[in-house]
Parts: sequence; structure tokens; C-alpha cells
Amino acid sequence: NMAQALFQVRASSVHPATSQAMLQDVFGERLTGCEPTWYQGFPSAYYNDSHRAFRKKCRDFVENEMKPHADEWIKSPGGYPVSLHEKAYKAGVQGIVFPKEFGGSREDHDYFHELILWDELGRCTGGVLAQLSINSMGMPPVSAHGSKELKARVIPPVVRGEKTIALMISEPHAGSDVAGIKCTAEKHGDHYVVNGQKKWITGGHRADFYTCAVRTGEGMSLLLIEKGMPGLSVRKMETQFDNSNGTAFVTLEDVKVPASNLIGKEGEGFKYLMHNFNHERFVIAVGASRGSRNCYEESIKYALKRKTFGKQLIEHQAIRLKLAEMLRQIEAVHDSCERVAYSLSKGVPDLALGATCALLKVNSSRCFEYCAREASQIFGGSSIVREGQGMLVERLYRDVRQAAIPGGSEEILLDFTIRQAVAKDLKKQKKAAKM
Repeated sequence: NMAQALFQVRASSVHPATSQAMLQDVFGERLTGCEPTWYQGFPSAYYNDSHRAFRKKCRDFVENEMKPHADEWIKSPGGYPVSLHEKAYKAGVQGIVFPKEFGGSREDHDYFHELILWDELGRCTGGVLAQLSINSMGMPPVSAHGSKELKARVIPPVVRGEKTIALMISEPHAGSDVAGIKCTAEKHGDHYVVNGQKKWITGGHRADFYTCAVRTGEGMSLLLIEKGMPGLSVRKMETQFDNSNGTAFVTLEDVKVPASNLIGKEGEGFKYLMHNFNHERFVIAVGASRGSRNCYEESIKYALKRKTFGKQLIEHQAIRLKLAEMLRQIEAVHDSCERVAYSLSKGVPDLALGATCALLKVNSSRCFEYCAREASQIFGGSSIVREGQGMLVERLYRDVRQAAIPGGSEEILLDFTIRQAVAKDLKKQKKAAKM
């Protein structure tokens, strides 16, 4: 086919030994740009046989367990079955983001395995298995700061895929402004009484546990709230994008939470969350990167078979320029994802990566927005209906905002980056001005 022919031409232009090695190490789509470059035979300093084996494991799971059912689960009121997480755990896909102590395999993997995980899962749209990423965001405060009893009760069933945990921070009046939350937790002897509302809680309507940010007498704290607690009510919210996982509005009215469910120390919640945000932004960025690549893949394949004005769409220079610009941005974003994964793997302190992860997420969501728009232009009318050959592009176009807003909006993150860049200098200037 055309893709195979193009690959052969590219491979034949290098040294024969290198060409043979490239051909043997190709994985997935061979058409240039439809996969990361190391999938297509190019050397990389980051990946080894362990990564290659994990990549195949993830690809097989997505192709066999997720994609064939995605459309059905998107239409179903209940979304995808939670049992899919148990399958993912048994397949060796889910455990890598959780500690070995509780049944995971994080210590046997690095951040490049995790990059592969989110990138491969991103090949299936519609929120299928999306709760895994939320579990990876809601669990760290518990595993890092929870009591022994809390860890033993909460972490193992989530790791095994039997239960899920949601991260409950945002409120109707406090999204990116985390410090502005108003949900309160008043201490009464051996328990807290929690009152407030939480909004845009991904997977909240099906969660068994909630890592919840609350206001306490000592500032912001984190509490582990559990499904079924009296006074806790949850309703699913409809979203702009197709979502087989879902997001929720949560109301807490005099919810009695045992004091033993306090995560870490009272008043330390904001600090715990700040440590958590970089990983969240990395996860979102990798997913958006693959979303962009999905747009490109659909577009270039369509351009190779569609004919307009007597010739293939790909023969029009305007179309080639669109595809080239899409690919230029995609490769730059993916390189940035690898750079952050390398820093995390080398133990760069989480707080030192704040600005880097903020910019990564912004670059990823803006790349996704550009690629979704250009893919729609290439598909034309086929991209504005939810059926036929442009159906995936139409879905991807509606996915963009869930990359651009959650985890910190683009505007907030850009402002944060420069505020952090000049913070020390401004402090010195103010100190000098007082002398």
C-alpha cells in the first residue's frame, strides 16, 4: 500500500544495516507521523526492550478490549463497565502507576512506561478507561500522606481495578483558583462535618472514594470521603465531549467523615495538591499529544484516498501544508513530553518542574486545537456529522476543551509560568526598595 511504499523509500535512503534495523523495529502504523518516531524505527536514547514489550501490551489491550466497544459504551448511560479496570490490571496495563507494596508495579517501571501508557490509551477516544488517569491523580495524596489503615483499605482495591477514586477539588466558583474553595469541614470530636459543593468531578458518579479538598480551621486539608456516606449526593453532568466515563456535580450536606480519614496533616492540603498537579498536567499533555496525532493520522489517510478536482487530495499543496504544520507541532510536543518524562525519571524535584509542566500542557492543548481544526477542514462536510468517515474527527474536535481547561486553564498556566520565573527577582527588588 501507499504507506508501506513510502516507508520503504525512506528506509532505503539510509545505510543498509541501519535500514534493516529500522524495518525490524517498526511498530504500528508505518505512514510517517502516525506514530512517534521511535515506533517507526528511528533510534532513541529513552526506550529499551522493556518499553517495547509494554507498548505491545498496551496496544493489544486498546485494540482488543477498548476500541471495539467504544461507540457502544459512549451511547450507554452507564458508560464503560468498571470491570474493564480489572481486565487492565490482569493484563499488566493498570498497575504501573501504583506502588508495588499495594499490588502495583510502579517500582519496576519508569516515566517512559507511563508516557507509553497514556499515549496508547489516547488512541481510543470517548473517555474509555479514562478513570485510570483520574485514579492516578486521586491516589497520590493517599499513598504519600495517608495513615497505614487508610492506605491498606483504599489503595489495593483501586490498584486491582475493583474500585475507583476521584479527585474532588473544583467548585462552582473555584476552578483553576484552587485557593478559593469554600467547602468546609468542621471538627467535632472524632469526626468532621463537611458541607459544600464540588463540580466537574471526573468519574465522580461512579467513584467509591474521593480525595476531597476542604477548608478546616488550619487552612486547606484533604479528607477521604467514601461512597454511601449520608449527606453525599452525586449527579452526572452532560459534557461537550463524548464521555463513557463522565463528570459529576457533588453536594455534601452535613456529611460525617471520621477524623481517621484525614489525609496527612490538617492545614497541609494545599501543599499536597501542588505536588500532585505536575503529574496531572503531564498525563493530560500526553493524551492531548496523541489526540493531535489521531487528527493527523485520520487526515493524511483520508487525503491519500479522497479525490477532488480530478486528483488526490494529497496532491493539493494547501492540504500538504496543513498536514506538515500539524506534524511539525505534534513532533515538538511529543519531544517535550519525553523531556519531562526524562526529568521525572531522573528524580528532578516535582516543584522544580512546575513551569515546565504548565507550558507542556498549554503547548499540547493548543497543538490539539490546531490539529482538530485542520483535520476538520481537510474532511470538510464529513467532519460535522457524527457518522461516516469523518466521525472520529468530529469527536476529536469536541475533545479539545477537556485538554485545554482541566488541570489549569491555558491562561492560568501561562501566567503561573512567568510569575514563577520572576518571583525571586521581584522579591529581591522589593527587599532592596525597603532598605
